[in-house]
Amino acid sequence: MVDDASRMVLARISGELADCRTPRPHTGTASGTIRETMGHKVYSSLDLAVEDIPDGARIMFGGFGGAGFPNNLIQALSQRGIKDITAISNNCGTKDGELGVMFKHHQVRHVIASFPGPNSNYFQEQFAAREVTLELVPQGILCERMRAAAAGLQGFYTTVGVGTEVAKGKEERVIGGKRCILEMPIHADYALIKAEKSDELGNLTYRLAARNFNPIMAMAAATTIVEVDEIVPIGAIPPEHVVTPAIFVHRIVQAKGVRYA
Repeated sequence: MVDDASRMVLARISGELADCRTPRPHTGTASGTIRETMGHKVYSSLDLAVEDIPDGARIMFGGFGGAGFPNNLIQALSQRGIKDITAISNNCGTKDGELGVMFKHHQVRHVIASFPGPNSNYFQEQFAAREVTLELVPQGILCERMRAAAAGLQGFYTTVGVGTEVAKGKEERVIGGKRCILEMPIHADYALIKAEKSDELGNLTYRLAARNFNPIMAMAAATTIVEVDEIVPIGAIPPEHVVTPAIFVHRIVQAKGVRYA
């Protein structure tokens, strides 16, 4: 027996299906239609690509060991004067480089990281002064928590961190005879990432170790903004070479040879 609420849902679904089946006027070639639909992803400047990121946003920043950092996007974001952000990154900057510039200007309120780094001078000063808070996460778990967010999982159990400060306040249970703690997914409002090449749709390739955290962050954020060395026409990247599919990319800006600061 179908109740009134169920009838309304079925009617809406039927209407949507009928709408999908309604022929659309052809506006040109398939490639042209795709370009019209997706062309808004390509931004003309770094400033435009980050101009609407608000104070207090949760932002993922790609990069590891100096490779794959979206340095130009970070500089543009810092110069906007944004504040009170939650930064999700492997490390907390190298002196004035990478995320260092944002700590230098006191724009970060909270950090989720696995390795703040020995040269994260500004972060260390502010952390010691209790001006910024830190959630320290084992590196592999940092990846898996972002991966869980990307996959729509509500959490996972792991043996990593059991019995340490990492486990404080987390649910614990025994699985397969081993103590495990529950880790929750890490979501973000934005991901700022670096890729080597993008086509006009946002399909991405990376250079060597610069790949690191960037692909998983692209999947775990509501809005992904990528700076690239080169933007190529649709079809120029062989499908088997695509690492991050375009569906996870929302804004693209070319920044090869650019040093924003």
